[in-house]
Amino acid sequence: MFAVIAVALVKMAFVDGMAPEQAVVGPGAQVAVPVVQASRATVTNKVEIQATVQNDPAVGVRNTAAGVVTYIFLEPGVKVASGDRLYQVRTEVQPAPQAAAASQPVSPPDAEGPGSRILLTAPPAPTYTYSDVLAPAAGTLRTLDVLLDQQVSVGAAAGTIDPGTFTVSGSVDAAQQYRLLAKPGSAQISLVGGPAPFTCPAVELKSTAGGTGDAAGSGGITGGVGRSVPSISVGPAGPDGAPAPGGTPTGTLSCAVPTDVEVFAGLGATMTVTAGEAVNVVTVPLTAVEGSVKEGIVWLAGADMNPGAGGVVIGGPAGPAPAGGTPAVGPASEPEQRKVQLGLNDGAVVEVVSGLAEGESVLEFIPGAPAQVPSGPQFGGPVFPMGG
Repeated sequence: MFAVIAVALVKMAFVDGMAPEQAVVGPGAQVAVPVVQASRATVTNKVEIQATVQNDPAVGVRNTAAGVVTYIFLEPGVKVASGDRLYQVRTEVQPAPQAAAASQPVSPPDAEGPGSRILLTAPPAPTYTYSDVLAPAAGTLRTLDVLLDQQVSVGAAAGTIDPGTFTVSGSVDAAQQYRLLAKPGSAQISLVGGPAPFTCPAVELKSTAGGTGDAAGSGGITGGVGRSVPSISVGPAGPDGAPAPGGTPTGTLSCAVPTDVEVFAGLGATMTVTAGEAVNVVTVPLTAVEGSVKEGIVWLAGADMNPGAGGVVIGGPAGPAPAGGTPAVGPASEPEQRKVQLGLNDGAVVEVVSGLAEGESVLEFIPGAPAQVPSGPQFGGPVFPMGG
């Protein structure tokens, strides 16, 4: 027994005590670089815009002839059709130069001295033309500001006609305008608390003079939606905790409501327009492209970046990772810039027409894109400055 105890003490003192101690891992920072592969998908360029139902403006009635009002056919408040007669104007026709000359007194050549006779010709009787002023549009004649025997001039305002029609109109920002370059022909309208969704047959896109869009404050990154890292966002949040969408309005999208749809001014609506679809095309996330219209730039991932693992960890010590951990490598190779031709985008992904093949790996986010605070209840508290 004493021999066994002695052997154990010798082993503990001279064998186990000489084993190297386990290294203590110090604190370090590791940054993951997300990488994605270009893949095939169907891109539907569908844009939703918050809009409002508005009355169409009244149509002005203007005089088309100068003269005196001699007859009024209709009174305010009645329904009119385009081309209906509203009132009549009488215009005096000036005599021709020959007739004016014939009306002057004529003296015979031998009429000299007292008692000579002068022949006079009576001036011609005045002649008149009568012109009807017509309704320029159909609707309700709201005002008619002319009176009988009133002298009127060409182009003077004479009244207004309320067309009784409505238009759905909403603001669009720069990114949405770029997505609507294809000029969609129709829109699907869903009214808040109104009838079933209906189709608006004619869509019109107008630019707002002086609009700057949201590219001015993007720090040099221009061209569309989602230009910053979506996992981090700073700014006002919507009711669901997500960042409030949109930017500075740069235009309006409007569509005439069909006459058989019953609406009234002030109703809220959602206008959905589809401007093209690309089936089974090469796509990448919009966050991976600088620019979103016609031409853009992507950053090809280096050979040491593994998109299957969702990215590569850089900035940590080189060498094997502990069991179950993420491999840590040295500094990753620099990504390569490449220009690509772009097609449709749906606000999340964009079609790559040329410049990138299916399966090629690119950085998921533009290098140097401004960071944003992630949404969610855990980030809903007050923001405190970091550092000393």
